Amino acid sequence: MRDPDRRAREWLAAAAGDPRECKRQWRSAAGVALLTCGRFWDVLSVSEELGVRALDALLCIPQPPGPALADADSRRVGFFLPPEPSGGWVGPDVRYLGRGARIVAPAPNRVAGPLRWLVPPDGLGTLFVPAAMELALQQAVASLAVQVRARRRCPTCGASAADAPGS
Repeated sequence: MRDPDRRAREWLAAAAGDPRECKRQWRSAAGVALLTCGRFWDVLSVSEELGVRALDALLCIPQPPGPALADADSRRVGFFLPPEPSGGWVGPDVRYLGRGARIVAPAPNRVAGPLRWLVPPDGLGTLFVPAAMELALQQAVASLAVQVRARRRCPTCGASAADAPGS
């Protein structure tokens, strides 16, 4: 195993109740383990549609990204942030997982499957910066709003669907 992979595995497993058992679970058929938030990181979970757009924005800034976890079954993206005791993240369908909350996570090298890393942990403890995360989410919400408005317009003439004859 390469050194960065080993560091990432050790860093992530340290958040489990039993790091050795965690690594054993990652090697099992299920390939996932239960990790506790609040000590090394918290997780901000948003809808997949919002999360993918926010991640695109975050990857455009000259700052190393933190880990981002995708769950295809629940259609959500989780962003790893520094532990924040206040947990002041609010919004429609936003879930903030802080101290004591638990998540299911695959091994850091798993980038395929229904539960996979969009950005795997680097093993150095790099996390998303909350201010950058907030701006990226605002940009993603604005992008989605534009898309929704565009869908409500006639593709031929650009008229609002509410203005179309027969509406």
